[in-house]
This record gives sequence, C-alpha cells and structure tokens, in this order.
Amino acid sequence: MPWQERSSMSERQDFVAFAAQEGTTIAALCRHFGISRKTGYTWLARAAHGETTWADHSRRPHTSPRRTTPEREAAVLAKRHAHPAWGGRKLHHALAREGMVQPPAPSTITAILRRHGLLAATPPPRDFVRFEHEASNALWQMDFMGHRALDADRVHPLTLLDDHSRFALTLTACANEQHATVKAQVTAVFRRYGLPRGILSDHGSPWGSAGMGGLTSLEAWLLQLGVEPWHGRAYHPQTQGKVERFHGTIAAEVFAQRHFPDLATTQTAFDRFRTVYNHERPHEALAYAVPASRYQPSPRPFPETLPEIVYGPEDAVRIVTVHGSIQWQRRRAFVGRGLVGQPVAVRSTPQDGRWEVYFCHRQVATIDRRDPDEV
Repeated sequence: MPWQERSSMSERQDFVAFAAQEGTTIAALCRHFGISRKTGYTWLARAAHGETTWADHSRRPHTSPRRTTPEREAAVLAKRHAHPAWGGRKLHHALAREGMVQPPAPSTITAILRRHGLLAATPPPRDFVRFEHEASNALWQMDFMGHRALDADRVHPLTLLDDHSRFALTLTACANEQHATVKAQVTAVFRRYGLPRGILSDHGSPWGSAGMGGLTSLEAWLLQLGVEPWHGRAYHPQTQGKVERFHGTIAAEVFAQRHFPDLATTQTAFDRFRTVYNHERPHEALAYAVPASRYQPSPRPFPETLPEIVYGPEDAVRIVTVHGSIQWQRRRAFVGRGLVGQPVAVRSTPQDGRWEVYFCHRQVATIDRRDPDEV
C-alpha cells in the first residue's frame, strides 16, 4: 500500500525512528502508517544499510536488452537527416530495403525522432477512399504546381504522374506555363516512356479552355496521338488528388529545405528529388513499395510524325478557319480556336436539321439549324 500523501519522506523517516523504539511491533506500526509489512521491512532494511534519503528509488530497469543500440539509432537519424520530411513508417521500410536486419519498428523510430525533437505536430488522419487505375499508363495526371519565387524570376514546376504506380514521369522547372513549353516537355516524356491512354488535368490554360468551350490546340494534338484528354470537375481538386498530394511532397521535401537562385539550380534539385521519390522513398499507398517497382513504360511509342486524320466516306469534311469556326449550309458554326487549320467531320443525326461535328473520334460541336443563335 502507498504512504500517506501529506509527506511520504517524512512519514518514512518517522516510521524508521518509531520502529527502533523498544516494545514496538512492526505489524502494529505498519497498520498505523497504512502500509503493508513488506513495504515497512523494505524501508527498515534500507535504514539498516545506512540510507539517509527517503525518496523512492528509480524503477527504471538496470538493463534494457531490447533498447535500440546507439549504432541503429544513429542510422535512423542519418536517414532522417537525408530525408527530413519522412516519418517513422517510411524510414522503417527504407532501412529494411537497404539491408538493415530487423530495423526498429515504426513506433520506435517515431519515439527516437520525438526524443531528438525532430517531429512536428501533425493533424489527425482523415477517412478517405483510395482509387487507382488498374495498370501503368492507363491514366496520367498533369498539372502545374504553382510558381515559386527565385532570386530574379520565378519557377513553374510542371508535374506528370502515373495514376497506377505514382511514378513521377517528369518534374520540370519551367519558366512559364505556355502551350509551347508544355508541349515540348510532354513530348520529351512521350519519347522516353511512350503514350498513355489518357491524361487528366484541370480546366486551366494551356490544356483546358477555362470555360470558353471548344478544344485547345494541346488537346487536339493529344487526340491526334490517340491520347484522351480529360479534365477534373471545376473547383474540385480532389479529382486530381494524386498529383495534388505529389505537390505537397515536393513542397515539404524540396522547397521547404532551401531557396533556389535560378531555374538550372532548381532543376538539379528536382532531378535529385525525382530519383529519390521514384526509387527510394517508400509510398504508403503502395504498401511501402517504391513507385518504380510498379511502373512499366507504355508499349505505344511516340510517333515523330503525326498520323493522318481519316474520316468516313459519309462524313462531310471541313477545315476550321482562323476564327475557330466552319461554314455549313451558308452558316458559320463555332467548333474551337484550338482546331484552326484542322479537318473536322460533320455527321448527320436522326433529328432533321441537326448535325454533330467531330475531330478525330471526339465530338466537338453540334449544329442545329433550328437554333436562332446559330449565325
């Protein structure tokens, strides 16, 4: 039983003093102080050995055979120093993949990081449903991260991520977000990894029309290559959750660590990060495998010459004018400024006075002769 709360050390001193008096019985004295006889004899034994302090001894074990060795703790801290944004689980799987026999458990690594003041407060986890496409190159996600300031300019990070494997296909330090820049970088990715079935992006320029209607020239180019351009729902970034999460990782593991003077220095850091991300960094959504272990290049090679656009014999083919429109039955119909100079097919429908306009296999417009707004 415990000592009374008023002053345990004073009580223990009194107990030892009273026990030394002639005629005192230990059992009665223990009852008086509200302690067990085992506790009473413990303090009498300590007094007999010359102890004059009455505080509790530490209950910490003399040995800790399962305690992480200094060498293993140093390895954890070294890996954390190399990757300051990685937590206990990522560090555990990274150390195991590098050959450490029975690396410390994620909870142990977390305790080591906390003991060294290396953990920041994190928000509680949120429930969510994870979705991914069934194979590499079924869908890529593309976006600009949002510009970051440099010494005399700014950088626009362009990212392309494979939906299935989370493999980072490119992370490019761009000087702008213009069509020519994006097309050149996407072309380089196509040459290296082949063509995907589709690319998902938001509605912003240069890949989206931002609500103005019609295809953009970048979308037209993708369709000619046999790549489906898709867009997430407006004001709903969760549709591109993987690439948005990727941007958060870049912010934590690249931009939070240092400032960059120019595009070249930024690209060097991007290349280094992309290698770590694809080949070293354990990914929670992949059961802590690395993205490169799940990615395979596409079997569809990039054609250096665009294939010819061929329509059916019953299609009426028109060339899109500089205004983004075509002439049809003495009327002008808008189909999209991104299709200027391109051939489109006008096809009849079961409804009299109504036609559909196609570019490649994608319907891009409808012509309705009964619509008073048609000019």
